Amino acid sequence: MIKQVIKILFLLTKNRLNKKGEAAIKCRITYYKARKEFSTGLFINPINWNSKQQLAKPPEPDAELKNTQLSLIKTKLSQAFLMLQVKEETFTVEDIYLLYKGEKTQKQQEVLETFKHYLESLKKLIGIDVQRGTWVKFDYAFKHVKAFIKHKYNRNDYPLKKLKLQFLADFEYYLKTEKGLGQATINKMIQRFRKPIRIAVAQGNLDKDPFMLYKAKRTKNSIVFLSPEELKKLENHEFSQPRLKFVKDLFVFCCYTGLPYRELMDLEPKHIVIGFDGNRWIKMQRQKTSKALSIPLLPEAEAVLDLYFGNRVYIFPRITNQKYNSYLKEIGAILGIDKKLTTHMARRTFASTVLLYNDVPMVIVSELLGHSNMKITQDSYGKVVEKRISMEINRLKGSS
Repeated sequence: MIKQVIKILFLLTKNRLNKKGEAAIKCRITYYKARKEFSTGLFINPINWNSKQQLAKPPEPDAELKNTQLSLIKTKLSQAFLMLQVKEETFTVEDIYLLYKGEKTQKQQEVLETFKHYLESLKKLIGIDVQRGTWVKFDYAFKHVKAFIKHKYNRNDYPLKKLKLQFLADFEYYLKTEKGLGQATINKMIQRFRKPIRIAVAQGNLDKDPFMLYKAKRTKNSIVFLSPEELKKLENHEFSQPRLKFVKDLFVFCCYTGLPYRELMDLEPKHIVIGFDGNRWIKMQRQKTSKALSIPLLPEAEAVLDLYFGNRVYIFPRITNQKYNSYLKEIGAILGIDKKLTTHMARRTFASTVLLYNDVPMVIVSELLGHSNMKITQDSYGKVVEKRISMEINRLKGSS
């Protein structure tokens, strides 16, 4: 077997000279036919460069100093190459460069280090390709992985190359027993943790995905929403406290439009337009999926809208999601509704009680909710359709 050697070559970028007419000196490492180029930080007049001898020559200013620096770079690269050879492990040209820079080689990289690097790159995309909320969710997963590694291994990080399928099994157990998280939340967290691991595989930092055989545990999707009777009870109740009346109005508006909390708070007068049918519609983009929302206003929603439509930038006064949910809890207790009222329940009520219970096709429900695809709607509301069918069959049985 032919022993592979490292080739180190200095070359000039003659096509891009600086204001002094100097070219940057780059270094090219070649190993196993793979190349890695990087800047040395040195510049030289091209006519003062001896390509064959790889040296700066007079009358180049500081020619001797530049030659010494180039020699030092070559020595450090050769030392890094020898160190990797001594370990008798497979390595790449990228590993030689990383070791030369004083950084960890690809196979020495660790889990949290990899995850953190992904978080940093994701953060730069906020407002461009991703919403801040997406980054926050990945950061939340990162913090749980970090806490798990400390809990399980009593260390600040864990070697990337040591990851096995058992790591995920232990992480899942930890989230259930130590953090008390539900299976649906755990599935999402593991899904987010696996993203930077897959990227590490794609970049060659891992030979293969250690979690390839992992299968997320299935969860029962129980969609909780207000029944027609409960919705009417809420609509007809007059609250004496202004804050509860306001939150009731927001909730009812969402029960008849399906707007998520973020879009509700961002709703502006410009988003209310007259549609092709002469009626008022909500036209805006959903932040989560970047999909266009186009929702016709039902009379119940219009009644609420007319109460708040004014000269403000946003149609509804601002309220945090936390306060909104807190006041909804009060409303549920006052009305005696034995369900946990949340901002998201209004959206589910719109899909179920207002639409599906009134025979609106699933494809239209999907469009009105702004789901990215039909499968999401079917997975979430398929049981509601089954329940509706069951009710109709029982009604027919009773009338026969």
